[in-house]
Amino acid sequence: MAHLPQVKIPATYIRGGTSKGVFFRLQDLPEACQVPGEARDRLFMRVIGSPDPYAAHIDGMGGATSSTSKCVILSKSSQPGHDVDYLYGQVSIDKAFVDWSGNCGNLSTAAGAFAIHAGLVDPSRIPANGTCVVRIWQANIQKTIIAHVPVTDGQVQETGDFELDGVTFPAAEIVLEFLDPSDDGEEGGSMFPTGNLVDELDVPDVGTFKATLITAGIPTVFVNAEDIGYTGTELREAINGDPEALARFEKIRVAGALRMGLIKSPEEALTRQHTPKVAFVAPPRDYQASSGKTVKADEIDLLVRALSMGKLHHAMMGTAAVAIGTAAAIPGTLVNLAAGGGERTAVRFGHPSGTLRVGAEARQVDGQWQVTKAIMSRSARILMEGWVRVPGDSF
Repeated sequence: MAHLPQVKIPATYIRGGTSKGVFFRLQDLPEACQVPGEARDRLFMRVIGSPDPYAAHIDGMGGATSSTSKCVILSKSSQPGHDVDYLYGQVSIDKAFVDWSGNCGNLSTAAGAFAIHAGLVDPSRIPANGTCVVRIWQANIQKTIIAHVPVTDGQVQETGDFELDGVTFPAAEIVLEFLDPSDDGEEGGSMFPTGNLVDELDVPDVGTFKATLITAGIPTVFVNAEDIGYTGTELREAINGDPEALARFEKIRVAGALRMGLIKSPEEALTRQHTPKVAFVAPPRDYQASSGKTVKADEIDLLVRALSMGKLHHAMMGTAAVAIGTAAAIPGTLVNLAAGGGERTAVRFGHPSGTLRVGAEARQVDGQWQVTKAIMSRSARILMEGWVRVPGDSF
């Protein structure tokens, strides 16, 4: 039997925030993969090395975690007033599907930098030295992201002294603005889909908990750590090494998705692993981060731990950070109450790798809460560029 040779596709491997992904220009993809569909999904799964029953991604570019099983497509924008369209695919590690239901906030940082590097931004908008404001249309969720990318001698400045907990080495700071980050849902609706800042969430076989269900940055189910038997200081091993705990969190996620109207039946959650996220919050207390560094209670406003693709995240998803900042800005949510309550425009929260500050501007309009933007700083760096190779029959 004859086997097709490998094909090579131009690609760039980039760290963005606390995630990594394989970036493509739309025009560089094989023709069949330039449109949504099975061919594109199959290509991305083969690039990453999924589905992998060994959960190791030995035969692909993935890193066998939700933070490293990602592909991105950028193209010149089809939207007025924007530079690029940014489409993100979360590749499942052990199952054969790609989830397109949400954004990756961490890789949004890299999207701005890659847009310049890949020649997708009008050269007249790139200063010789200074900051290039890249206007990104996030195609998954139909929202605008503004990336303030440092430039030196007409090129993206990647090296610097900005330190980000969860990333080993310092790099240049990139400021992100998520404009109107509340996700109005696939069929329209409020930032709080149930109309409440806090709901009683009934989770079959687990219990009933207070929950804040919010669609900002990414749909997220927030619960109190204490209500589910945690302190908010847990590191990955405490959760990811406990199959029963992971099963409980998945039940909470499914119950939240149903209550938010994201799915119509529990079975739909099997192919919608990227959204919603589940996070638990607690008032500040001292803890030791995964790096060994001690985080003091007086250095943070609250503790947050979040799960992504069924596992506790090693730091914090960028989109979940937007949800945290947004919820913290609205008095009465569980996130706001864990941070001490009251009005606030920014919070610094503790996560497994350290701390992160995120700001948000919230206001009430006709009795409904609206958030005009959320702001945070990340960094990005190209790790490798050239071609990725896959067998010719992969797609």
